[in-house]
Amino acid sequence: MVYSGEIEGKKVNVVYEDDYLMIVEKPSGMVTTREMRMGNDGISYLEDWVGENRPNDMHRKGIVHRLDKDTSGLVVVAKTEEVRTLLKDIFKQRRVTKKYLAVVGGDLPKIGDMNMPIKRSKYYLGRFKVDVDGKSAVTEFGVLKKLKIDGKMFSLVEVNLKTGRTHQIRVHFSYLGWPLMGDSVYKGYKFPGLNRQFLHSAYIKFVHPKTLKVIEINSLLPSELQEIIDKYGV
Repeated sequence: MVYSGEIEGKKVNVVYEDDYLMIVEKPSGMVTTREMRMGNDGISYLEDWVGENRPNDMHRKGIVHRLDKDTSGLVVVAKTEEVRTLLKDIFKQRRVTKKYLAVVGGDLPKIGDMNMPIKRSKYYLGRFKVDVDGKSAVTEFGVLKKLKIDGKMFSLVEVNLKTGRTHQIRVHFSYLGWPLMGDSVYKGYKFPGLNRQFLHSAYIKFVHPKTLKVIEINSLLPSELQEIIDKYGV
């Protein structure tokens, strides 16, 4: 860890940093960017944290991609407009490997892939769904461990995102009847005392747009998620 700081009671760790970019661990409960939200609304924003700790005038303070509020893990932040543009192109061209850890309901097969288009729901604000008229979305997964809770089977999966649609992991697994633990939007199992979804951005790899070195970062599960694995793993 390079640096750690807090905003609105939420701790942000900088796990990689150079003259051009940094990679941070966003905690669950923190919104990535402000978008159109203004003022002090009692919500913590990663964009505000970047603005306070690495002041700049860039759009979204240089944040290259987003995680859902209740998803924790790795986020890439550019330090210059040139680097931000280069990083956006890397993400758009899918020249970045992103892997997530999730616990989903069900006794899943050892490996699998989901190639199902996704679009915004017309009937539920803020939700997405599998739809033939949606944008292409591909998710690969492998089961790392099985869990048994209250007589029900769950699977710890490593997810490799081949595309980056909004809510992609949550929508794909829910569609197949394997919703994420703690995901209230897509009807996931409510684990007692866990006030978030079990989804963590755990790995990222890409070629640095300026130095051309391979950047490869791992992020451990937050303690509240690791404790579930340790207690209920079979």
